[in-house]
Amino acid sequence: MSSREFKIAGWARILLFLFPYLLIVGVFQFIGLAVAGNSIDDPLWSISSQQHLISSFFDLLGTFMVLWIFMKDIDKEKFVQLGLQTKGRLADFGTGTLVGFITMFSGFLILMGIGEISYSGVNFDIYELLISILFFLVIAVVEETLVRGYVLKNLMLSTNKYIALIISSVIFSLMHGANPNMSLFSFIDLFFAGMILGISYLYTRNLWFPIGLHFGWNLFQTHFGFNVSGLDVYSLIEINYTSANLFNGGEFGFEGSVFSVAAQFLIFVGIVNYYQSRSGIYHLQSLLLRNRK
Repeated sequence: MSSREFKIAGWARILLFLFPYLLIVGVFQFIGLAVAGNSIDDPLWSISSQQHLISSFFDLLGTFMVLWIFMKDIDKEKFVQLGLQTKGRLADFGTGTLVGFITMFSGFLILMGIGEISYSGVNFDIYELLISILFFLVIAVVEETLVRGYVLKNLMLSTNKYIALIISSVIFSLMHGANPNMSLFSFIDLFFAGMILGISYLYTRNLWFPIGLHFGWNLFQTHFGFNVSGLDVYSLIEINYTSANLFNGGEFGFEGSVFSVAAQFLIFVGIVNYYQSRSGIYHLQSLLLRNRK
């Protein structure tokens, strides 16, 4: 198949995917809202954590159904080839989760240290804690399999992989456009989030690190007291803001802050350096093996 055919195929798959995805996932989301006891008119920030979990689970079912159909019938690949291969990769999930924890813990300490936030107390609720873990895990799996696993994968067939990364990151930002407390800065911050979530996929074609990072980022962001992409959900640690601004992220959460942008830049550089150094080591090893022969 020619490169031109690859380009057409990559863009065509995404465009072809769009309508069935919106239709089928929309139906599943409607069913999820009904099961959870929600009205379709209820704003996201007004429903309970249990209702959030139920509706997100139906979102997962609908998304996986459409992805399975397209991987089987359009891409002619196994579903797992979205980037869900587990051999030698499950540790990546833990690494990504750890990076999310370190980022949010560091942000919490920095903002406490400069007086942008203050500690208010601990709100321990094992039921809400377990629901939040499941909820943010489902969100991470849905968004990563969709945006990185399918959209980015096919964009990379259509154009330069770095351009594909940029386009998929814009799409990721647009997906959150209706979130409460959204601003231009928040949109830009989410674009950078898409960049760090997608960069490892360019090197590995595997989703377990971005799933772990996405999960850890959201989970620990909320449990250190911040909102998550504008949503106010259960927090283990309660905080107060001195005043909502770009240093602390305000009502959008830590990912609406300048410190979030700085953290994402460091993570991006760290990921690139890690895989570039590994590539250099593999290249050196191959040269040594050739010389021995």
